[in-house]
Amino acid sequence: MKKENIDQLVKIEYHQTDNLSLIDSQLTFFQIYYVISGKGTFKINNNIACFSEGSLILLTPNDQQHLEIIEKTELLLVKFSERYVKDYKWNSINSMDCLLYRASYLSGCILQNKPDIVLVNSIVSSLLHCLNHPDLYHEELTLHYVNALIVIAARNISKMRPENLPSNADKRILDIINYIQGNIHDPELLKVSVIALEFGLSETYLGSYFKRQCGETIQYYILNYKMRLIEHRLLFSDMRINEIVTEFGFSDESHLNKFFKKKHHMSLTEFKKQRKQK
Repeated sequence: MKKENIDQLVKIEYHQTDNLSLIDSQLTFFQIYYVISGKGTFKINNNIACFSEGSLILLTPNDQQHLEIIEKTELLLVKFSERYVKDYKWNSINSMDCLLYRASYLSGCILQNKPDIVLVNSIVSSLLHCLNHPDLYHEELTLHYVNALIVIAARNISKMRPENLPSNADKRILDIINYIQGNIHDPELLKVSVIALEFGLSETYLGSYFKRQCGETIQYYILNYKMRLIEHRLLFSDMRINEIVTEFGFSDESHLNKFFKKKHHMSLTEFKKQRKQK
C-alpha cells in the first residue's frame, strides 16, 4: 500500500469516476471526502462503511483507505496537513488536531448534526465554484471555505464530548478528556484512582471538578463514550463480537453483553440486526 503525500498545506480536488477501485493508500495528512453523488463502500483501517450522496467522511494521518465504487460517483476531496491545523488560530477551539483525530474512532459519515447539512452543501458548492472559476483572491476565499468545513467536522466529532462542556473549557479538563479517549481500550487506565494520579489530583476533587465542568460524572462519561464506540463498531465495521470484546478489555462476550444490555435492553447481535433493518 503506497503512502500518499501532499506538497502544500491545503489542496482541493474534484473526482468523477465509475472505476471499481479508486483509492488504495495510506495518508500522511487529514482528508475530508464529500460525496456529491453516487454510492459505494469505504474501508478505513479495519472498518467498512457505506457512502452515498451527502456523506462527509474525515480521514486522519496514517489512516489506511480503500474506496470501492458501486455506481458513478462525484467526490470533492479537501486535503490539509497537520501543520496547517496546528498553526492556524482557531479562536475558541482548543487542540483542534486532537479533536479531529477522534474521527479515527468513528466510521462512515461524521455529519450527525442535521442543521450542518445545509451549511456543508453551501460550502461544497462554493469550493467547486472556486475550483472551476479561479479569480482574484480565490485562494484566500478557498481557505475560508476549507476552515468552515473543518470547524463543522470538529463540531460533529465533538458531539462525543460531554454535552455540557463549554466551548472555552480550560485546558486541564480537555487534557483529562483526551486522556480518557486515548486510553478507552484499557480499563486499568480508566480507573478514577489512576486518572487522579496522572493529573496530580485527589479522587474526590477529580470527581467534583469533572462534574462541575461537564455536567456529568466521570464514570458516566467513560461508560457513555465507550458505549458509543461499541455502537459504531457494530453498525459500521465488519468486526466480530469477540474482536470488540478484546479491543475494549472485556473479560468475555457475556461481560460485554451485560454491559451493553444495561443501556439498550438487548444483546449486541439483536442491536446490530435491528439497526441494519432500519
